[in-house]
Amino acid sequence: MGSVKDLKVLKKPNENQEGIGRFKFSDRYSIFDWGEMPDLIPHKGEAIALLGAYFFEKLEEMGFKTHYIGLVEDGKAKKLSQLEKPSSEMEIKLLNVLEPPLHQDGYDYSAYQNLKGNFLIPLELIYRNYIPEGSSVFGRLKRGEIELKDLGLDELPSPDEKLEKPVLDVSTKLEVTDRYLKWDEARAISGLSAEEIEELKDALKVVNEVITSEFSKIGIVNEDGKIEVGYNSQRELILVDVMGTLDECRFTFNGLPVSKEITRIHYRGSSWHAATEEAKEKNRTQWKNICALNPESLPPHLKDLISKLYCSCTNEITGQEWFKDLPPLKEIISDIGGELDGK
Repeated sequence: MGSVKDLKVLKKPNENQEGIGRFKFSDRYSIFDWGEMPDLIPHKGEAIALLGAYFFEKLEEMGFKTHYIGLVEDGKAKKLSQLEKPSSEMEIKLLNVLEPPLHQDGYDYSAYQNLKGNFLIPLELIYRNYIPEGSSVFGRLKRGEIELKDLGLDELPSPDEKLEKPVLDVSTKLEVTDRYLKWDEARAISGLSAEEIEELKDALKVVNEVITSEFSKIGIVNEDGKIEVGYNSQRELILVDVMGTLDECRFTFNGLPVSKEITRIHYRGSSWHAATEEAKEKNRTQWKNICALNPESLPPHLKDLISKLYCSCTNEITGQEWFKDLPPLKEIISDIGGELDGK
């Protein structure tokens, strides 16, 4: 399926009907589009699955359709309230995934122009409540790739400034390296109408509000995040993949990262990270094959702290002690801050 989770197909989707599958959330992690990194983060898969299930169930209560069926325990899909212990396996409805072929002049999205339903929309939807220093947004604006109006902004915000209203951004989902798009281009490649694009934006806004509200209860700021969407066989919008987790969002507590941004900070500036940037400049599609270096392992203490962070956040957001004997979340975050400062 990907670098951090695996997919088992129980029933394949067809043109008219969704299939059934199971995500197995692993303890792997991925940054900078590299794919699987050298280390496993203990209990990360269970923590992500539980938190993802929590937000799916919450959004379903609000009337959203999702591909979520339940978390698997003893071979059966169950809701969170029925689980006796943590599970890293999620049963889902499967949509058709049409990967656009790559030709000399770019990716070919023509297959999306006449689809009726039951497919993954080939876009990643991104909300930004803050734009940090060094964000791709500032670079794209400076290069003239986008204008402020494309982001719904009237003036250039300062780095790390709380935005009056969230910026809604979009990128490709099924290309080798994610590519940011303007919304008109996103509509064109996905075969959606203008009204359907607005429906995507509305869903993105509500998901952002729900995640932001839940994490604010434990003192954590939701700075940005992403969601994925598709259409079921009736061409009704459904939320897919997983959302509201420490992998899909960038959270902070008093300016310290509470997400996989921790691993990005650790590796940013390393020889390996410099090599990835150099390789991407040479070849955007085959860069990993020509990258001169591989990443080194995380320091053991930092890896242990990251594991505790994933588990503690899941406990606090869901209001249930899935993972035992953890120090307070704020203490874990403080220790991580000390590790990053002393790097």
